[in-house]
Amino acid sequence: MLSKALLRLGAGAARHPWRVIAAWLIATTLAVLAAVAFGGRTADSMTAPGLDSGRAAELIERAGTGQEGMTAQVVVTPLDDGATFFDDDGARTALTRLRAEVKRLPHVLGTSDPAGALGAGRDTAVRGGLVSADGRIAVVRVQYPDQSRLSADDLDALVGLGDRLRAELPLRIEMGGSLFYAFSDPDGGASELIGLLAAAAILFLAFGSLVAAALPIGMAVFGLTFGVATMTVLAGVTEVPTFAPVLGSMVGLGVGIDYALFVLARHREYLARGLDPHEAAGRAVATAGRPVVFAGGTVVVSILGLAVANVPFMTVGGLAVSIVVLIMVLASVTLLPAFLGAAGPRLGRAGRIGRALRTRTRGRLARRRDPAAGAAHAAGWRRWIGHVGRHPVPYAVGAAGLLLTAALPVLGLRVGLPDDGSLPQSRTERRAYDLVAEGFGPGTNGPLVIAVDPTGDRAVVDRLVTTVAADPGIASVAPTHIDRATGIATLVVFPTTSPQDKATADTIARLRTDVLPTAIGPGPARAHVGGAAASLSDVGRRTSQRLPVFVAAVLAMSFLLLMLVFRSVLVPLKAVLLNLLSIGAAYGIMVAVFQWGWGGALIGLEATVPIVSFIPMFLFAILFGLSMDYEVFLLSRVREEYLRTGDNGTAIVEGVSRTARIITSAALIMVAVFLSFAVADDPSTKMFGLGLATAILIDATVVRMVLVPATMTLLGRTNWWLPKWLDRMLPRGPVGTDDTDAESTGEAPRPRLVDR
Repeated sequence: MLSKALLRLGAGAARHPWRVIAAWLIATTLAVLAAVAFGGRTADSMTAPGLDSGRAAELIERAGTGQEGMTAQVVVTPLDDGATFFDDDGARTALTRLRAEVKRLPHVLGTSDPAGALGAGRDTAVRGGLVSADGRIAVVRVQYPDQSRLSADDLDALVGLGDRLRAELPLRIEMGGSLFYAFSDPDGGASELIGLLAAAAILFLAFGSLVAAALPIGMAVFGLTFGVATMTVLAGVTEVPTFAPVLGSMVGLGVGIDYALFVLARHREYLARGLDPHEAAGRAVATAGRPVVFAGGTVVVSILGLAVANVPFMTVGGLAVSIVVLIMVLASVTLLPAFLGAAGPRLGRAGRIGRALRTRTRGRLARRRDPAAGAAHAAGWRRWIGHVGRHPVPYAVGAAGLLLTAALPVLGLRVGLPDDGSLPQSRTERRAYDLVAEGFGPGTNGPLVIAVDPTGDRAVVDRLVTTVAADPGIASVAPTHIDRATGIATLVVFPTTSPQDKATADTIARLRTDVLPTAIGPGPARAHVGGAAASLSDVGRRTSQRLPVFVAAVLAMSFLLLMLVFRSVLVPLKAVLLNLLSIGAAYGIMVAVFQWGWGGALIGLEATVPIVSFIPMFLFAILFGLSMDYEVFLLSRVREEYLRTGDNGTAIVEGVSRTARIITSAALIMVAVFLSFAVADDPSTKMFGLGLATAILIDATVVRMVLVPATMTLLGRTNWWLPKWLDRMLPRGPVGTDDTDAESTGEAPRPRLVDR
């Protein structure tokens, strides 16, 4: 049985702590060395098979125009506010030098020539889209090969050149483009530190002991280092998206510290009963470790379910995050009990500072009772849970109504990808974006590339140019490039709206469904719309289409797992519905903040943005898995009490009250960790951070401390109802729960009292 295996594993690690710690240290060191030797850099390729933008990319690659590769743009304006490139010879000379220096960078295939356009006259410069109509803003467009032949070194070389030339030329130089999007280092370093410090403070207040607070942090740092190093090795084998390390750090720190907190709290309970530290660690892993294993498995399976979207970067990103979670689960049942064994009996008592804090804040209760046993903390929670149990209907209706109200904004959810205009002004990408929008219009920041295979009918291209240019959503069409060998034509078109604007997505859809078919006619010619904006729009549409299937699969998997664990039909059904409700509320709050701008300034959001296309699916996978942590941990304790007493009301009060302090402390830690990422520069990181923090806060408070006890009270003994025929079909032992699990820890319950 699982509990017996965990008992042996935890007790063995506690008896031989230094061997286990040394093994983890060696494994982590080897992983870091492998990352240095064989690891790769993260990169983004927001594409998926079978999309129209992908077909456009295939045609562009066949034509060999170079437009299938990465791009960057260097945007410049004279430092003198009154000067223009038309009239200032010094600025024009500096522009020529800048372009020549950029052209000499490694892997640069070509650059545009705004200085040459200036020499050809003002009208030509304006038509070429290289110099603004007023002559104050010029753009050097830089063409690179495809992403597989590039690395972060290419971005570093471009940025380094810009830093040097800013000191040498009378120009303001800003940069942006897909090269920055693909290879910029993700946010996270400072956020991780802030999250760790906040977690340490919460742990110290919860346990009143520096040693007890340090152990979960130490375990999480070990696991995170190992996990990120493994992710780096994975990046050397396949393309890992840039958000994966940030998301892995967020989720890894949150679940790692939470899992350690669950086990540590049980360990201290056993120490308070007088058990030997080794035996206490073994029993803690056997009891609290089992929910950790099930909850961690749910997180991993939920995240791996992202593969149903058939979007490769999401699948690989989910795999990378799952690796971190698996490592945290393994650390919780091996490394943590080793730490507990090394710490000995000191964990059973609070330190001097902790005792002083407890005495000051808890008054007589703290002085009368042993804090390690948790009695003082549980007394307040017993009163609250008992109060909810006496008034279950108003609390259930009120809490459900509150969450449904919070979820209402999700009806207006719009997916897309925030462009560089949503970054803070401190970023050069944002400043470059603003200069381009000012000089050439917002759509210049997100050009579309129409690839045309005329199959011998060259007149198709002329009709396309005329028809596309007449569309109200298109501002201008650049000169057509036709490959002589293949006959494939490429049209670069500039929308009238910014890349993240909904109108741009509408323009892309209109081009595909109306404009292009009308221009091509019934012949064999074909045309496809590509470019970064089109590709991201396609990915967003695909994830939206696959989201219902994914949600259904995760719900079914979670229901089955919880039914196996708790031998009940209604408990897992209730858990699935309540988790769905809390996630819906989190989605609604995200829409209100990011799309409507409510409170956006509090997290440094400078403009409203759409919800990143792949985030709803990722958040659902992660949040549903994380919410299972609290569900399994809480209901495991409730079931223990029910099997011990046979009374549903007593089981709810005792089970929830004994876990409430740990769940709220764990939730505070997760919220602190996730919110530390919500203040990052990148809007995507902000969304992950705020979405996760909001959902966990709602789940641990409104759901676990109000809705769960209220609904379980209303259901009564039917909470544990399971048809006899289904009971015979469900497995026991390593997957299903058996009452003898408790016997393996020395806490045999009374005979079964569950109605069958």
